[in-house]
Amino acid sequence: MAMIAGKHAFLELLRQEGVEYLFGNPGTTELTLMDAYAVEKKPQYVLALHEGSAMGMAHGYAVATGKLAAVNLHAAPGLGNALGMLYNAKKAGAPILVTAGQHHNDIALAEPLLWDDLAVMARPYVKWSTEVRSLEDLPRALHRACKVALTPPMGPVFLSLPDNVLSDSADIDMMAPTRVGSGLRADASVIAHAAELIAAAKAPLIFAGDAVSKSFAHPELVALAELIGAPVYCEAMADSASFPASHPLFAGLVTRLGTAVQALSQQHDLVISIGGDLFTMSLPTGAEAFAPGTRIVHLDVDPWELGKNFPTEAALLGDPKATLPELTAAIADRQADGDRKAASERRSTIGQASSQRRRAAVSKAQSLYGASPIQPMALLHLIGEILPSNAVVVEEILSSNPGLRDLIISDDPQSYYGLRGGGIGMALPQAIGAKLAMPDRPVVALSGDGSALYSIQSLWTAMNRRLAIPFLIFNNRSYRILKQRTNAIGDHAARTGHFEAMDLIDPMLDFTSLAKGWGMPAVRVETLHDVRAALPAALASELPTLIDIAIDTRL
Repeated sequence: MAMIAGKHAFLELLRQEGVEYLFGNPGTTELTLMDAYAVEKKPQYVLALHEGSAMGMAHGYAVATGKLAAVNLHAAPGLGNALGMLYNAKKAGAPILVTAGQHHNDIALAEPLLWDDLAVMARPYVKWSTEVRSLEDLPRALHRACKVALTPPMGPVFLSLPDNVLSDSADIDMMAPTRVGSGLRADASVIAHAAELIAAAKAPLIFAGDAVSKSFAHPELVALAELIGAPVYCEAMADSASFPASHPLFAGLVTRLGTAVQALSQQHDLVISIGGDLFTMSLPTGAEAFAPGTRIVHLDVDPWELGKNFPTEAALLGDPKATLPELTAAIADRQADGDRKAASERRSTIGQASSQRRRAAVSKAQSLYGASPIQPMALLHLIGEILPSNAVVVEEILSSNPGLRDLIISDDPQSYYGLRGGGIGMALPQAIGAKLAMPDRPVVALSGDGSALYSIQSLWTAMNRRLAIPFLIFNNRSYRILKQRTNAIGDHAARTGHFEAMDLIDPMLDFTSLAKGWGMPAVRVETLHDVRAALPAALASELPTLIDIAIDTRL
């Protein structure tokens, strides 16, 4: 017990929880906290110029480390600004303590400027949301929130912090953090049942999701896939690399359209999902992802995902890294010699198909090297050729990413991060969070031009922190993904070639001037030859660099 001001207690509690950075954008309701930073140094405060960017940075740090990230927002408008990126964090299961300054309790009932019920605003996007009413309650509330955020299934939590909580002083018990063991093993009887189903399968199919990379379970999933001879597909809009892209059993990305998923699953007699959602669709196609009667085995840390959309014969609630070894051993015990031979034959067939797919992607990309303007596949291949093997790619190039996982190899769980939630503007800030988390690894951001504009202020933070990140803008001067989908409707736009409110050409976007306005080195390139010179220089630089790449604008 010690007499302490709330603003100092808050920072001490964050330090107890292992928080290294507090991402934020302060306003009047955060001034008491910022006053503490006149004498406090940790956790380091990382200034973003917009709350959405602050949330994206916290997201990038959280998923790259698996540790708690913290972000502080400004009252109701600040929380509102951050909700798009908070939605992404929710879908990605990013452990983030989200806090926002609130007015002093003495005037809250009068609904002063910037006031709203913050806990209610945040609640749909977080695992737990509440307002701290007194300094005495702060340790219990903060430690509980952090425990909830880090307990699988991990995710963001929210605390509203009235000014009186931070400005008061009291003799309080600071308590201590609690950590819930994450290595949950699935029930033994369900493992046995799943093993029976998998051992009996003649053509199994594996879907791998973010729970695999979050638990660093690549080796365990590889062992299962090799044992049963199954192709491994990853989610098209994944948060991370859930299977090594260079492995012979990596079959690529599964689409988010029901007809295509159903066509794929009907080639197999058993669907095995390891940490994947079944199924987040993108557009209605008139078909379910799975036909009635599809047999499913599903392992996940989140009980909500098990049997959520489709009946599951074996639903295993457990951590992939902890559960997969037991499941794999149980399958091996049930395999006869004929089963092992059949699995070996499947491995060979799948490996040949994977090798052929990669060769085809590389061949197509190389055939486009001489095209003008730059073709996205050729650009991705060149980037893959230039990047070192330990590079981390943060990607948000929706209409330009076909072939990316074959052309830019991502083999470890921290090598790739993508747009899990679908809320655009994530690549620039998440790359900053990832670089803070992994300062010794090269981090590269790939962003579309439209997406970059949602969080362009992030470049200021990268320059302010001197984070050596190459920011590559795939610039097609439009919302090309929207054009593609509008064109697919096959009606007025497809016939006339007019796409309302989807071109970014009047005025033209000048990304290099934006970057240079913050003192950041920047260059615009229009040929692959220029990219071949600019990217290695950016990787060697001690400063962030923006490379604005003019790519093909055609659909």
